[in-house]
Amino acid sequence: MSIAIAIDGPAGAGKSTISKAAAKRLGFIYIDTGALYRTVGLAASREGVDPGDAAAVDELLGKIKVGLAFNEKGEQIVLLNGEDVSGLIRTPEASMMASKISAVPAVRAFLLDLQRNMADTDNVIMDGRDIGTVILPNAKVKIFLTAAPEARAKRRYDELIEKGMDVKYEDILEDVKQRDYNDMHRDIAPLKQADDAILADTTEIDLEGSIDLIVKIIEENA
Repeated sequence: MSIAIAIDGPAGAGKSTISKAAAKRLGFIYIDTGALYRTVGLAASREGVDPGDAAAVDELLGKIKVGLAFNEKGEQIVLLNGEDVSGLIRTPEASMMASKISAVPAVRAFLLDLQRNMADTDNVIMDGRDIGTVILPNAKVKIFLTAAPEARAKRRYDELIEKGMDVKYEDILEDVKQRDYNDMHRDIAPLKQADDAILADTTEIDLEGSIDLIVKIIEENA
């Protein structure tokens, strides 16, 4: 029987990096659900689709195929109609569009079956905003991974600067706070800690320490 681990939390909490590393240590498959929503958001941006236009979103969903795969280096990548868009979906603009597009019921339904099918067939660690509350309510272990907005903004700023992007910390912090508000106040599956989720606050913990913490929680509860 497969084991599903649900890791939820706000934007910039390091869910993707930490979940990916934890999955590698434990021999699980990592599923980055945020990347799936970002990819739909990228498609909407390219086509000039307004997330508030239900008809346009439905038409868009009928034209795209989103999936996860592995490249020649063994790294997980996200595909949009066969194109590797992994590097294009990590900008602040992509983050904001993902927040808007993920609130659209049709988009959530579009990706729901894909996510659940993955969890039914393999031992997985899946991260996102509503994995433990909506996508995998029966997950073996649920974790709510978070950190203070300032810490999350600094981590994202450092990441983008390292990639050579021209960004300002103040803009990243404002984006993080706005994303938090949007995610927590949306009508469909708002961001919240599941009643049976274990809180993991990494504000004062470095990356390796955060990975150790998540692995420890999973090993003690799975």
